[in-house]
Amino acid sequence: MDLRGKTIVLTGASGGIGEEAARQLAQAGARLCLVARREEELQRVQQAIEAGGGWARSYACDLSDPADLDRCADRLLAENPRIDVLVNNAARSIRRPIREALDRVHDYERTMQLNYFGALRLTLRLLPRFLEQGAGHVVNISTMSSQVPIPLFSAYLASKSALESFSRSLNAELAHKGVSCTVVYFPMVRTPMSSKTAIYKHMPMMDSAKAAGWIVEAAAKRPARVSSPLGTLGGLAMAALPGVVTRLSQPLFRQMDRQLKKKLERD
Repeated sequence: MDLRGKTIVLTGASGGIGEEAARQLAQAGARLCLVARREEELQRVQQAIEAGGGWARSYACDLSDPADLDRCADRLLAENPRIDVLVNNAARSIRRPIREALDRVHDYERTMQLNYFGALRLTLRLLPRFLEQGAGHVVNISTMSSQVPIPLFSAYLASKSALESFSRSLNAELAHKGVSCTVVYFPMVRTPMSSKTAIYKHMPMMDSAKAAGWIVEAAAKRPARVSSPLGTLGGLAMAALPGVVTRLSQPLFRQMDRQLKKKLERD
C-alpha cells in the first residue's frame, strides 16, 4: 500500500522506536496522529516532522487511564474523517524474577493496563470507523521474547501474549470485512526503555531506525507477522518441542547474564 495521504495513529510517539517510526512514516507521506503521555516531547516530534515538510498532529494522552484514552479517541475520531492505520506501540516493561514479584501483583496489573488494555481499548474505539470505511489496519507491537522462553520478564511477556491472541482473533473475525492486523515481533532494541537496565549496556541490539522500518513495513504491506528469522525459528521450535527448547535454552540465558555482568563490572 502507498502510505501517501494515509492517516496513521501512532502511540508511544514521543521517543524511542515511536519517534523514529513517526519520522519514517511522515517521510513516506503519511499523515501522523501522534499519541503519547509526554506532551512537550510529543510536540517536539511534531515540530520536527513539520519542519521536514510532513504532516503531524499531537494528542497527549495517558493510555493507561481509560477516561483519558476515551477523551483522546473522541478527538481522534472527530478531527480525522478517515483513519487508515493504528499502531499500538506504547508500552512499559519490567525486568524482575517471579520469585521477587510474589507480593507485587501490581507490577502485572500496571503492565497489562498499558500494554494490553490500553491498546485493546483504543483498537475497539477505532474499529467502528474501520468497519464503516470497509478498510483499516492495526499494527500491534510485540517482542521476540514471546516466541522463545525468555526469563525475568513475566509481566511484560504476559501482556504482549494477550495482545497477540487478540490480534489473531481480529484477523479471524474481520479480515473479510477489510480490517486486518499485523503483529511485529521486535528483538531487543536500543531505546531509552531498554537502556534503563544497566546489564544490557553491552548486549547487541537492533537500532531504533531499523525497528521503525519494521513498523513502516507492517503499515504498508500488512502481513500477519513481521519477525526475525531467529524469532520465527524459535516460535516453530516452541510449538513442536516446548519442554526441550525451554530446558536447553535456560542455561544459555544464565550464562549470557553472567557474561554481561562481567563486562559491566570491567567498565
